[in-house]
Amino acid sequence: MTDRPGIDVPDHRGRTGLDRAGLELDRNPGVRVTDVEVLASAWHVLRRTTLEYRAPSGAWETQQRETYDRGNGATVLLYDPARRTVLLTRQFRYPVYVNDHPDGMLVETAAGLLDDDHPEAAIRREAAEETGVEIGEIEHLWDVYMSPGSVTERLHFYAAPYDSTARTGDSGGLEEEGEHIELVELDIEEALSMVRSGSIQDAKTIMLLQWAVLDGPFRR
Repeated sequence: MTDRPGIDVPDHRGRTGLDRAGLELDRNPGVRVTDVEVLASAWHVLRRTTLEYRAPSGAWETQQRETYDRGNGATVLLYDPARRTVLLTRQFRYPVYVNDHPDGMLVETAAGLLDDDHPEAAIRREAAEETGVEIGEIEHLWDVYMSPGSVTERLHFYAAPYDSTARTGDSGGLEEEGEHIELVELDIEEALSMVRSGSIQDAKTIMLLQWAVLDGPFRR
């Protein structure tokens, strides 16, 4: 049989055993994973998992679930408490464009995948790449599963003050990765107004903006 990249031999990202995820889980005695099929792994991994689930009646049911594993990520709200501003990004997101967003240009907090780094180290890296801000003091807020029905990602949320005079420009991102990021500095009230009007539609950004006025630096 031909060796399968990502399963029997390393794929282009050096991964093997992609079909083993979940097979050894035993934390929930009411769940038994019996088979894992890799459907796609060109970059991230789409799997179809067959499992047995013990229903409230006590009977075991056979179920199948598809999961998309893109790794875990981190995001940060950059805020200036004196000027009452937040520093966000605007960039093209094809998944939202194909799902009814007017132009796909989404306003967001800085964010990125961990890539095997500690979450705090990862978000410091991403903030520098996307906004030109070198984060000093930082606060960890929560770790949240953003789309638990199908996506495995856990997102680590942070907040940090920034110095607007220390910014390196009005754009960011890595061109070699196809990132063309515009920086958007907003008064916190304007940012909240954009949430209400639907101009900001990104979940992590809305959560962080609401935290900022409920418990954070702009608490009323």
